[in-house]
Amino acid sequence: MSDLITNDITLPVAPLKIAAMESCTELARQIDKYLVELRNDRSVHNHSSIEFKGYKCDSYLLKCKCPRFGSGEAKGMILESVRGDDIFVMTDVGNYSLTYNMGGFENHMSPDDHYQDMKRIIATAMNSAKRVNVIMPFMYEGRQHKRTKRESLDCALALQELTAMGVSNIITFDAHDPRVANAIPLNGFDNYMPPYQFMRAVLKVDKNLQIDNEHFMVVSPDEGGMNRAVYFANVLGVDMGMFYKRRDYSTIVNGKNPIVAHEFLGTNVEGKDVIIVDDMISSGESMLDVAKKLKDRKANKVFICTTFGLFTDGLAKFDEYYEKGYFDYVITTNLTYRSFELRNRCYYLEADMSKFLALIIDTINHDYTTENVMSPTEKIKAIVAKYYEGKAI
Repeated sequence: MSDLITNDITLPVAPLKIAAMESCTELARQIDKYLVELRNDRSVHNHSSIEFKGYKCDSYLLKCKCPRFGSGEAKGMILESVRGDDIFVMTDVGNYSLTYNMGGFENHMSPDDHYQDMKRIIATAMNSAKRVNVIMPFMYEGRQHKRTKRESLDCALALQELTAMGVSNIITFDAHDPRVANAIPLNGFDNYMPPYQFMRAVLKVDKNLQIDNEHFMVVSPDEGGMNRAVYFANVLGVDMGMFYKRRDYSTIVNGKNPIVAHEFLGTNVEGKDVIIVDDMISSGESMLDVAKKLKDRKANKVFICTTFGLFTDGLAKFDEYYEKGYFDYVITTNLTYRSFELRNRCYYLEADMSKFLALIIDTINHDYTTENVMSPTEKIKAIVAKYYEGKAI
């Protein structure tokens, strides 16, 4: 944990508490473990002073819940005092595994349900907490970020609603379009990226990679993800490519214009190991088509790296394409719900974000600069160097 000890020169804003919604309790427990370890390892001067009240403790998790009535309505409840605390409310709006009863029927919780429950806990804490922050790794309504016709701007509305409630900072990951921050220009909005965790997962699973222009490449599956691929390629010092999605704009299927074809723009991929990097897998159809086209162009190994794995159409197509050799691994973070079936697929790898989130929370609790946290460039270079030296990653 020595790499996390960066905030011993500043005072915490207030005692730290994590209000984890039921949708992300597993991730919250992992974060809590790292925070406890981090602060126990840190030497703090004047530990008995009022500024460090509650600084070192056995757990930072806050006892809270959102019980529901038989009508489906709910209420937020915090089961301990939060007066003067710096609270981080965490939710996973993509966790469809949770259910509740309404009128005798079992309903799976939707993103709307998770978002409303999060607001209930915020409203419960706001009158007495020192500060309330929101950690929403998968941005609620992040895909409804722009208006093309007579459409609602749901993501902007949600951000404005949270800040109007008094939320100080909103923390998210790999926002579908980070320009949604323009909806709240005077408030805290941090958008973090997971390239270091992706690279760590790739290097741990494959010990025979050569990361240079002749043997390695980074590919964006569409023009919208170019920034991710450009950053990754520049840090690794390799070439990059991009697929252009040619769409049929005369029709709409499932709320979007269907893709007619993927056109590749880039250098020769023959014999190269390729990382495809994107923000999410929804149905996965587009990502699988890209992987197949790379293999058709005689790419060697194909690693699919995506921050959020939603798999809305199930895993059957991924199983089929894996059996046909169109990709080697699918890597997603643990920032949103992953089904038991996905975790047990031989081609699935997890990029663990809990240690990174623990550092983010600790840094913000200290009101310390997050500049070093946001840029993982040196960490990626260091882990690649360790890989070539044969050291454990």
